[in-house]
Amino acid sequence: MTDQLTPEQQEQAHNEWVQAQFQKANQYLAEKGILPDTVAVSESRYLTPIMAVWKMTAQNRQQYWVISGDLPTDHLPLSAAKDARDAVRAFSFNWQLKAEQIMNSGALDQTKVDFANLLVRRAHGLYELFDKEELWGKQS
Repeated sequence: MTDQLTPEQQEQAHNEWVQAQFQKANQYLAEKGILPDTVAVSESRYLTPIMAVWKMTAQNRQQYWVISGDLPTDHLPLSAAKDARDAVRAFSFNWQLKAEQIMNSGALDQTKVDFANLLVRRAHGLYELFDKEELWGKQS
């Protein structure tokens, strides 16, 4: 599909996707009782249309990594990772642990099993993205 778009249309689609993911990340934090204030754009990373990793500061000055995209939206404290690439790995590990906790929790319904399986699939995908050196270039 993007092969048929002009470079300008591709850029516009990318910008719209990034903006939608930014809004999704902000709404997610607000639903968790965290009031977003600023985003460190230079330290955030986007892989359209798969994922966006945001370095965000809340109004209370707490900082977080927030992930959104074609995966569950989630957050971790900034202390969990030194940069966006490391945050992707941290989300991957965290989701594997969450999936294991769900599966070991006892009374499982199909929704919980499906969510645990989704977490495992997305965790594996995230780790593959973390591991691709060419996606990350030089990060400070």
